[in-house]
Amino acid sequence: MIPVTKPYLPDRKKLDRYIDGIYERNWLTNNGPLVQELTRRLEEYLGVENLLLVANGTLALQIAYRVLGVSGQASDTPAEAITTPFSFVATASSLKWEGVEPVFADIDPDTWCLDPANIEPAITSRTRAIVPVHVFGNACEVEAINEIARKHNLKVIYDGAHAFGVTYKGESLLKHGDAATLSFHATKLFHTVEGGAIVFKRKEDLEKARLMINFGLSGPEQIDELGINAKMNEFQAAMGLCVLDEMALVTQARKQVQDHYTESLAGHLKVQKWNESCQSNYAYYPVVLKDQTALLNTLEALKNEGIQARRYFFPSLNTLPISSVKSTMRHSEELSGHVLCLPIYAGLDEASQMQIEKVTLKGGV
Repeated sequence: MIPVTKPYLPDRKKLDRYIDGIYERNWLTNNGPLVQELTRRLEEYLGVENLLLVANGTLALQIAYRVLGVSGQASDTPAEAITTPFSFVATASSLKWEGVEPVFADIDPDTWCLDPANIEPAITSRTRAIVPVHVFGNACEVEAINEIARKHNLKVIYDGAHAFGVTYKGESLLKHGDAATLSFHATKLFHTVEGGAIVFKRKEDLEKARLMINFGLSGPEQIDELGINAKMNEFQAAMGLCVLDEMALVTQARKQVQDHYTESLAGHLKVQKWNESCQSNYAYYPVVLKDQTALLNTLEALKNEGIQARRYFFPSLNTLPISSVKSTMRHSEELSGHVLCLPIYAGLDEASQMQIEKVTLKGGV
């Protein structure tokens, strides 16, 4: 069986040494030394400041909404945030969970990211934020989105779940927006088994979030903020530190898989148009089949060969009962019906890649 992805497991002896330290200290959570170390090292590795580790990527989004004043009511009606319909469901459901109505704006049919031209027509008096997604790590048009946000006094929270290590014009893509969130789920390029992070533009937002993820506690008997439990624990941090040590190996292995796919498939199947100012992190390899019939036939053919692929993202989020603001998103709906993510992970051998390419080409052209 060839899975669509495989969690990267780092050197076991190194992980055991970190775990031995956890046992010796008996400090399992509440901003332990490994969480502090991982925070420092990730800030250095990513080239960012004001990074906060949290328990998972969905909580990262929810905490960002709370800290930046997006959650809650606007007069007697729910607040709204403009977001993309072409994303994992958590992008929209996290808004709804926080009492914010997701309002969808269609994507660019080539880059697959939220199209800035579709944002402004969706803005109302209830709009508080724009929540774009760097889809498969591809950078959004950050300057155009920033200008719209500035004009209308809106917050920008980037869902950067796929954007670990991505640079834009020579700097971290995560520096853009009032906040950018990351997912460190086991299937991600970098992972802590479960986990996530928020990168804030402003230090004061970071400090508020620190309190918020620990029940609002500023001391043993002092509660200064409405909070929740969203902390990362020491075992998660131990895994993250081990994986981070081996990121060069992980990235190089994935690059080889992507390069192989591109050489064999890119001239025959539609692929994502990459932002020219953005460096890929080799996290995903999506291709577009000619129609939904071809996609379903290809999925079945791959399955028969013991190969797992994924309809990612499907369905288009505007077709789900998440938002009460109903709309048709032509580009997102068409893409979600035709797109397929092929297996990509460190350790995927060349023979398997060739088998995947052969079946995909047969069904997709």
